[in-house]
Amino acid sequence: MAPDRLRTICMAVSAEARDNGRPSSWSAELDALASGADSPDEIKRLIVLAAGNTAPGEWSTYPDSNLTSSVHNPGQSWNALTVGACTNKAIISNSDLSGYTPLATPGDMSPFNTTSLTWEERKWPVKPDIVLEGGNAAKDASGFCTVCDDLSLLTTGHEPTTRIFESFSMTSHAAAQAAWMAAQIHDAYPQAWPETVRGLLVHSASWTDAMLRRWPGANKGDKAKLLRCCGYGVPILQNAIECARSRFTIISQQIMQPYEKPKGCSAPRTKDMHLFKLPWPKDGLLALGGLDAQLKITLSYFIEPSPGEVGWKSRYRYPSHTLRFALQSVNETEEEFKRRVNVAAREDGEEKPKTKGEPERWVLGEHARDFGSIHSDTWEGSAAELATCNMVAVYPIGGWWKERRHLGKWNRQTRYSLIISVLTDQTAVDIYTPVAAQIHVPIVVNVQ
Repeated sequence: MAPDRLRTICMAVSAEARDNGRPSSWSAELDALASGADSPDEIKRLIVLAAGNTAPGEWSTYPDSNLTSSVHNPGQSWNALTVGACTNKAIISNSDLSGYTPLATPGDMSPFNTTSLTWEERKWPVKPDIVLEGGNAAKDASGFCTVCDDLSLLTTGHEPTTRIFESFSMTSHAAAQAAWMAAQIHDAYPQAWPETVRGLLVHSASWTDAMLRRWPGANKGDKAKLLRCCGYGVPILQNAIECARSRFTIISQQIMQPYEKPKGCSAPRTKDMHLFKLPWPKDGLLALGGLDAQLKITLSYFIEPSPGEVGWKSRYRYPSHTLRFALQSVNETEEEFKRRVNVAAREDGEEKPKTKGEPERWVLGEHARDFGSIHSDTWEGSAAELATCNMVAVYPIGGWWKERRHLGKWNRQTRYSLIISVLTDQTAVDIYTPVAAQIHVPIVVNVQ
């Protein structure tokens, strides 16, 4: 009746994990459906998945049980938004549960949350992508754990003639909330691609204080563990939809051809690199001097899964293509930045650049964020330093479109969404208005 209506697909069905992040036939089919690879018209779809729940017998060992309980199949899907569970439910008022206490503290990971901490490192996607309210469990003095209405959420019952309302919890409820948020974003921005909606939910997410207390380390190894357990954190719908004056956001939807095979070349090579010149209000940022500033970047795209399970043991053989982003370093010239990220130019014999990407300024760094088909990270420094970092590059690396040239897809194009936000701790400074006066969208240049 309405084939062109914008839809978000929510699925809370899962099976016990057995692949440790490796693609399955189920997750690969979801990747194909999301990417449009199985559709003659190549329609892209946003699919929201529940991460799956820890077994009831393991709740008593919370949080250790969460660290060893893997995200369920097909939650390892590269393109789907996989949703885990956190909780703010911590009050038990039922007199029948006298002596019971909540397992998790407010803001922490839910006892039902599954993680990707046990997956093979530096290979498969970070899952869950985000976490939302999934309820809590109650524990008595003997160690017995149970779910209860006080620590669950309310929803409509599936048999309204018998019971109008039901209690609801775990990652199924978290996935339902994420799908609702995605629908709100679609309603606010009808022209937004599914890749963009997924990117906005991740981009608006942040870790709670309770999550940061559980992994208090400042090093990137601790942050990588937090990422594998709680994803990018709890999304805030208002931040995903609105841009406040102290936090402006640039959203760019682009099409790129990652690879090419020039005449006379025996194998495909990387082709396009997109360079974004960002309209920073330099005078305003320089006026802030040494005050703290943050730049958050999220890159979201859908991959096509490798057909026939060929090469599924390698992360570069499973996805059709993989993209990365890079930010201009403090005091790095435009030419130095291009040479640093332009892999194709270096392959032609040019010297490697002397400048570096300043990994110490990123909260996660590429060793933690560069997995799957969505990458998000936050650069931290002073406002004056940020004023000199006004260029972002998006570029391709490996994928089976390039490596399996006999399939003839090396000249395919792909879509991606790039989301960039600037945050400062000086709310009195208007960053949004000077940018809006300059330009409405970033300037994009293809560099080959």
